[in-house]
Amino acid sequence: MSWQQNLITDADGITALLAAARRIAVLGIKPESHADQPAHYVPAALARAGYAIVPVPVYFPEVTTILGQPVFRKLAEVPGTLDLVDVFRLPSALAGHLDDLLAARPKAVWLQSGIRHDGFAEALARAGIAVVQDRCLMVEQQQRRARPALP
Repeated sequence: MSWQQNLITDADGITALLAAARRIAVLGIKPESHADQPAHYVPAALARAGYAIVPVPVYFPEVTTILGQPVFRKLAEVPGTLDLVDVFRLPSALAGHLDDLLAARPKAVWLQSGIRHDGFAEALARAGIAVVQDRCLMVEQQQRRARPALP
């Protein structure tokens, strides 16, 4: 399989990715004090839809829980398998997270609406990680009414 097949751009690929996901780490998540911002309300909607959310904020060092879940400071520190990492970071900040993502070995990485970095996506895809760029995970999930896969 060529690495380009890990770049998910079509509806069928997105549907399959969402159907297989249960546990989603959110890199750049914001706490409840920022409930009006996408980096909080998108993961909150995913949690309501039944996904297990693992908060990985970049800022807010005083926060220990978000959405009732314990906070992790690095993706590689999260125990267990991550089906998906939903990323809320500026394209210019992505390179600083590449090593952590590669160490965590999620099945897929999702760059939210407005976030696109082809070199970053290629590095992940070459490592065998599926990548979606510049799409809203909440919108895609709601359009497909995807539900977390059973264990």
